[in-house]
Amino acid sequence: METGELHRLRYGCYIRAGKWNSLGPGRQARERILAHAHGTLTTSTGGFVYSHLSAARLHGLFVWGVDDKVHILHRARPSSDRRGKDVRGHTETFTEEDVVQVQGLRATTLERTIFDSVRMLSYPKALVIMDHGLRIGADVSAIADLAAVSSGKRGIRTLRKALDNADPRSESAGETLTRELMQRLSIRPPQPQFEVQSRLGRHRMDFAWEEQKKLWSSTVVPNTSTSNRRMRSSFKNDGGKRRWQRRAGGLSESSGRTFFKSAPSRNASFGRSGDHSGRSTPQ
Repeated sequence: METGELHRLRYGCYIRAGKWNSLGPGRQARERILAHAHGTLTTSTGGFVYSHLSAARLHGLFVWGVDDKVHILHRARPSSDRRGKDVRGHTETFTEEDVVQVQGLRATTLERTIFDSVRMLSYPKALVIMDHGLRIGADVSAIADLAAVSSGKRGIRTLRKALDNADPRSESAGETLTRELMQRLSIRPPQPQFEVQSRLGRHRMDFAWEEQKKLWSSTVVPNTSTSNRRMRSSFKNDGGKRRWQRRAGGLSESSGRTFFKSAPSRNASFGRSGDHSGRSTPQ
C-alpha cells in the first residue's frame, strides 16, 4: 500500500495498482461488487441481494453516467448499518422470485433490476438501461406488470416513459442517447440499423430517413452540452436534418459521424433494415 503497488478495494481486499489502473470504469465497478461479496462472506447474515445499478452491471446491461457504488437490497433496514462509504443500501419488499444467481452472486432478476434502476435515474440514463434490457431478453410484460402495481412510487413516471419509448434495436448507449436527443429536437423518427450497399460492400448505419436519402451513424455519445450543440448544428439545414448523400466510392469520417460524401450513384443502393444481432462490416 505505502509503495503504491496495491490498491485497496475495501477491508481485506486488494488488487495490484497497475492492474486496477488498466481497468475501465465498468470493470472497476464490477470488481468493487466482487470485493464487497468477498468482504461480507463472514460479516453479513446474507439477507441482502445485489440490486439496482450493481445488478445491472452483473447482468451486463449498458449503463451511462451513473455512480459506481455497490447497491444492495434489503427487505427491512438492518439493525446494524455498517455498509461502508462505497455501498448504497435500499429497503423494499422482494421475494425469492425476484432473485437469481448472476456470476455466482444473488442479484435481482433482469426485469426487477430494470424496474429498480430506471426509477432512480433521469430519463436519458433510464432509457439506456431499458433499451438494452429489452434487447438482451427482458420480459416487457413483466416490467409493465410491475409498473401497473406501483402507482405513486418514486420514479414510476420515468419508468413508464422509458417503457413506452424503448427500442430493443438500439445497439449501444450512444444510439439510445442520440435517438432520445432527436426526439427532444422534434426530429422525425428515423429507421434504425439501416443497411446500405456500395461497391465496397454492405454497411449498416445507425439511422436513416429513406425517403429523404439521409443517413446517420453516431460514434460519439452525446453526453455534454457541447455535443448537443454540435448535433443541433448538424441538423440545422433542410427542415432540421442535415443531408447526407450516398456515394459508391466509400465512406468518410467527420466529427464522429460516418456519412456518404457526394452525389448518389447508380452503384450505391439503400437496403432494408438488417439483422440486429451485430453490426455489419464492409465485405
